[in-house]
Amino acid sequence: MNEDQMLTLDEIFSEGGPLAQVTGRFRVRPQQQEMARAILRAIEKHDILIAEAGTGTGKTYAYLVPALLAGGKTVISTGTKTLQDQLFYRDVPQVRRALNVSVTVSLLKGRANYVCHYYLERAKDQGRFSSREEVIWLGLIDRFAQVTDTGDKSELTDVPEDASVWMQVTSTRDNCLGQNCPHHKSCFVLEARRKAQAADIVIVNHHLFFADLMLKDEGVAEILPASTTVIFDEAHQLPQIASVFFGQSLGTSQLVQFAQDLLVEARTSAKDSKSLPQTADALEHAARDLRLVLPEESLRLSFNQAKKLEGFDGALMKLQLCLEETRQVLQLHEERSTGLHNCLERAEALLDLLDGWTESVEDSWIRWMEVFGKSLQLHATPLSIAGYFGQKIESNSRSWIFTSATLAVEEDFTHYQEQMGLLDAKTLRWESPFDYTSQAMLYVPRGLPDPRAAGYTRQVVNAALPVIQAAGGKTFFLFTSLRAMREAQEYLREIFLQNNISFPLLMQGENPKSLLLEEFRHLGNAVLLASQSFWEGVDVRGEALSLVIIDKLPFEPPDDPVLSARMDDLRLQGKNAFMVYQLPQAILTLKQGAGRLIRDVSDRGVLMICDPRIVEKSYGKRIWRSLPPMTRSRHLDEVVDFYSGFGGHIEISGV
Repeated sequence: MNEDQMLTLDEIFSEGGPLAQVTGRFRVRPQQQEMARAILRAIEKHDILIAEAGTGTGKTYAYLVPALLAGGKTVISTGTKTLQDQLFYRDVPQVRRALNVSVTVSLLKGRANYVCHYYLERAKDQGRFSSREEVIWLGLIDRFAQVTDTGDKSELTDVPEDASVWMQVTSTRDNCLGQNCPHHKSCFVLEARRKAQAADIVIVNHHLFFADLMLKDEGVAEILPASTTVIFDEAHQLPQIASVFFGQSLGTSQLVQFAQDLLVEARTSAKDSKSLPQTADALEHAARDLRLVLPEESLRLSFNQAKKLEGFDGALMKLQLCLEETRQVLQLHEERSTGLHNCLERAEALLDLLDGWTESVEDSWIRWMEVFGKSLQLHATPLSIAGYFGQKIESNSRSWIFTSATLAVEEDFTHYQEQMGLLDAKTLRWESPFDYTSQAMLYVPRGLPDPRAAGYTRQVVNAALPVIQAAGGKTFFLFTSLRAMREAQEYLREIFLQNNISFPLLMQGENPKSLLLEEFRHLGNAVLLASQSFWEGVDVRGEALSLVIIDKLPFEPPDDPVLSARMDDLRLQGKNAFMVYQLPQAILTLKQGAGRLIRDVSDRGVLMICDPRIVEKSYGKRIWRSLPPMTRSRHLDEVVDFYSGFGGHIEISGV
C-alpha cells in the first residue's frame, strides 16, 4: 500500500471525514484505522488475515472501507440473516455514500428464505394447515408473491418468520424441480443468484457460504470462483458451522417432509396408484417411530450409545427397509411426472445418507445423534475440519479475512488457527477502545460451591439477588443449560414474590428473541434469563442493561459425543486435551457472553461470574486474562459502591 492510500484511509476515518458526515454518530478510533489499513494490505497482497477486534472497535466499517476501495468482487459472510440485512440495508449504503463509489451490492440468502411459486400454488390447492391463522397467512404470502421484487420472506413482516406455513411455500435443495419447474423463469432464488453473480459486493451468511463451498447447492457455485476477496464477520462461528457442512446429516423431520411431499405428488400425478400413498405413509411412520425410541429432548448420543438402546436397531432397520421400498415403488412411477422423478432422486439420496451413517467405519469420522422435541438428527462429523478447510483455502487464490471480537485466548490465536487449518495465516488484534477499568467490574462472589454440587443453581441465585437489586434489575442472567435456566426462573419468581420485588422477569423461549429484546429494552428494569442463543449477537446499549451474570464457566459437557471423540483423539496424539481444546473453547464462549455488557462508550456495568473455578483453579488466570481489563472484585460492598457511583477505581481484591 502506498502513502497516498494511507492518507486516504486517514481522511476517511477522520473526525470530519466522509464517514462522520454520513453516519452522524461516528467516533475516531485508532484501532479502527489500524484495522482498516491491515485489511487493505491483506486484500492487495492476497493474504490470509485473522483479525480480532474488541467490542467498540467498529470492525464493520474497518473491513467495508478497504473492501470498497480495493475494487474487485468481494463476498462478505456473516453469522446471521439479521446481520446480513443490517449490512445490506444500512452499513454498505452508508459507506458507499461516504466514499462516493459506484459499486453494486447483492443480498443472497438460502433458498428457504424465498417464496417458491410452485410450492405456493401447490399449498393453495392441496396444503394441510393446522389452524385458521395459517390459512390467513397463506393468503398474505400469495398477495406478497404477486407484488414483491425479491420474494424474501423477511420483507413480509405480517407473517411470523418461524410460522410453519413457510415450509409449504418455500423449496429445499432436495425438492426443488430446477429447470423442470414451470415457474423456472420467474424463480426468486434464481433471480437473487443472477444479481449476486453480477454484483461487486455479495452479502451471504456462513451456512450459505459453506453450502456453496461444498457444492451442495447447485447453481450457487458460480458466485464464489469470481470473487477476489472473502471476508468472514463473526468468524468465531466458523469451526462449528464448517463441521456441519464438511460432515453429513440426516433428520427424521427431513424424511417426514419427503414422505408428505411424495403423498401430495402421488395424489396429483398418480391418482390410480395405491402403492405410492402406502409407502409414503409407511415411511413417515417409520421415521416417527425411530424418534420415539429416544424419549428425552435435548439429548446427544454417540453411535455406540444409541446401539445399546432397546428398540433402536430394529427401528433403524425398519426405516431403511421402508426407504428402500419407497425407492423401488418410485422407480415404477417416476416417468409419470417431473415431481415423481424428483422424488425418486430424493429417495436415492436419502437412502445413501442413511446407509452411509449406519455402515461408516472410518476412524476420522464421529457418528452421533441429536434428539429434539419431535425429531432426531443423525450426524457424521469429521474429527477435524482443519485439513478440509485448509485445502479449500489453498485451492482458491484470493484474499481471506477472518474477523470477530473472540478469536484469541489471551493474545494467542493458535487454537483457532489449528481448528481452521490456518497455521500460516497472519494474525492481528486490537483492544477495545472502551475504558473497561472505569466502565466495568468483574465480580466473582465468595462462598459458592463447586458447580457440580447439589443445589448449586439456588445458591447462584441467592448470591446474585443483592447484585440484581443494586443494579435496579437491568440484568442478563446467562446459563450454560436450559435446565438451570428454568430452575433459576422458578426460584427467582418465588423470591421476588416473598420479598415484594417487582422487577419484570423474562425468559428465553417465552417469546421470539427479537420480541424479548424489544420488551427488555422498553421495560428498562427487567431481568432476562437466557441460555446459549443470548450469549452472542445480542446488542443492548444504554441503561437497560447494566449487569450480566454467568452461572458457570461454559465448558462443553464431557459426555458430548463430538467433544469426547475429539478429546480422545488429542490424547492419542499425546496432547493435554483439556488445555489445548476444551479450555480454549470455553474461554472463547465466555468472551462472547461477557461481551454483552459494555456495548457503548457510555455504558457501565458489572460482569458477575459465579463459578469459583475462575479463581481457585490453576487455569483460572488464563480465563480472566482473556477477558477485557475490568476492575476486579470479590466483595459485594464494592459492587454496591460501584452502582451507587461512589466506587471510583477499586483495587484488585483477590481475583
